Amino acid sequence: MEVNSAGLNHWGDITVVVVYFILVLAVGFWSLCRPNRGSVRSYFLAGRSMGWWAVGASLFSSNIGSEHFVGLAGTGAASGIAIVLYEWFSMPLVLLLSWLFLPVYISAGVYTLPEFLQKRFGGQRLRVYLSVLALILYIVTKLAVSIFAGALFIQMSLGWDMYLSIVALLLVTGAYTVLGGLAAVMYTDTLQTVIMTVGAFFLVGIGLNEVGGYNKLTMLYMEAVPAIRDANTSCGVPPSDAFHLLRDPVTSDQPWPGVVLQASLGCVWYWCCDQVIVQRTLAAKNLSHAKAGSIIAGYLKLLPLFLMIWPGMISRALYPNEIACVDPDECLKFCGNPVGCSNIAYPKLVLELMPIGLRGLLMAVMLSAIMSSLTSIFNSASTLFTMDLWRKMRPVATERELLIVGRVFIVALCGLSILWIPLVKTSQSGQLFVYIQAVQGYLGTPIGILFLWSILWPRMNEHGAFWGILTGHGIGIIRMVLDFVYPAPDCGSPETRPPVLYKIHYTYFSQMSIVVTSITIVTISLITKQSAEKPDGMTWWSRFRSGDETETTVEELDKPANGLEIIEPTDDSETGNAGKCLKLAEFICGIPRESGEIMHEEMNIQKKEFLTETPFWKNFLNINAGIGLVVMAFAIGFFR
Repeated sequence: MEVNSAGLNHWGDITVVVVYFILVLAVGFWSLCRPNRGSVRSYFLAGRSMGWWAVGASLFSSNIGSEHFVGLAGTGAASGIAIVLYEWFSMPLVLLLSWLFLPVYISAGVYTLPEFLQKRFGGQRLRVYLSVLALILYIVTKLAVSIFAGALFIQMSLGWDMYLSIVALLLVTGAYTVLGGLAAVMYTDTLQTVIMTVGAFFLVGIGLNEVGGYNKLTMLYMEAVPAIRDANTSCGVPPSDAFHLLRDPVTSDQPWPGVVLQASLGCVWYWCCDQVIVQRTLAAKNLSHAKAGSIIAGYLKLLPLFLMIWPGMISRALYPNEIACVDPDECLKFCGNPVGCSNIAYPKLVLELMPIGLRGLLMAVMLSAIMSSLTSIFNSASTLFTMDLWRKMRPVATERELLIVGRVFIVALCGLSILWIPLVKTSQSGQLFVYIQAVQGYLGTPIGILFLWSILWPRMNEHGAFWGILTGHGIGIIRMVLDFVYPAPDCGSPETRPPVLYKIHYTYFSQMSIVVTSITIVTISLITKQSAEKPDGMTWWSRFRSGDETETTVEELDKPANGLEIIEPTDDSETGNAGKCLKLAEFICGIPRESGEIMHEEMNIQKKEFLTETPFWKNFLNINAGIGLVVMAFAIGFFR
């Protein structure tokens, strides 16, 4: 491939990358020195000790992965700025998480989101169904997409073997995730957020200087047409509304009503009900820190237009033949993908424009994005498997056993990630970010509506919840299968797909899924018997329960709860090298030597302390949240 000729081979660039790895590992292993890390609460929820700055940075870094740098820049290069609505509507959604959803999750006392549904409705099938579904989605979509995007950049910039590069990344990220748990992930996420933001600002500044400023970019982009194309078609021609957010509701590739609804209501599941995101706020010191972190994350989510989409558009303006290619042979020559080369827009710009040293910094930015995504997925998937599935299989599992299982599962995920590399390497992605939004819209949108009804409507029962989610996923899977069976025709080719695919945009279909899921939930809940027990503490209206009035101290949290079976300490009389090595490994991993108590289903947490807010900070955060929403609305109005 022609783009692989450039490489990151100067000692200055390599030094920057090496220093980056040293910093990340130093921060990750520094987090191992914190006290009381040998407990389930500490490993999976960082001991509920994270400040607002760590929560906000980790929310942003966990969301922004290599697929954003590659996918958002690629979509910006192909069709303009409209896709940024998915990023900007994250502001109200992340606020909704801390203001509406999080108090209920804390009141319910849960580690995972499927666990909340079991406590809310009873029974096991909802919890098992959503746990298994989440793990499959993590492995098949999130890990696959992150590895694909990261491998693309590494291969272009370094010319290294893709397998060797990914294995090295997985070893580094897996190491401090296995050893340090969520705290290590969140502290390294904070460092990586700083590196990503600074490095990306350098690139957009140099890029705008190269094209002559933003006004010049709007002219050059509209003229960025590949030399080899069919002149009788619009193939390879930028859309006329490329610099507008709100596009034609019928004929556009991003119809504004569908995009606005999907980016807001349709993405409730991701920002408010997905384990990767929610787990960051569950780790906050208290509700005020969670809210402040959400505000910070919301402001950071306003940056992708400038840090990712503009660089993609600059790349097309400077290299139209490569980035905007439409001829399959030309595309195959430039990027190895006959469908199109928009996904190489960001790495192409880095390799062509960045000077020595800064090129290494941008390489570190991409490594940050890859590693933060992978560590977040590893830790959250480990939490889901350990707390939802393993405890079901092993009800008498001790805290020691759960910590070991959680770490072993991360190692297994690293292995599965490596096995996915051949499949991802041969995938023929066009606009990666659009693909992500479409697939997640089909499968994730019904989950958000399920949780929204669960916390707002006390009358909802388990039958309505289960059959509602099955119905929503059923029609979503049908549409997703049709998308794969009938791919979009090449530019200039006649339309051969069923009308439901090309006449109903995926964003509109996702809203239909919301309506169908809601109707099913309400209908079945009303025609079936209401649960005999009131969902105390499981809805917004009952989050402050009378039973929560007694505060629980930190010391009490580490004591066995009444009625728990206590396992006698294991025999600590081993001698010899084997026993010493085992003790050393347990010390490094933070696994308690004694078996300790059997984990009880009820998580005993400081509910009243967490949910109590001082009037000053409550009002201060409410005002800042309102300011954030005004800023978002102004940005949408400005670029409409």
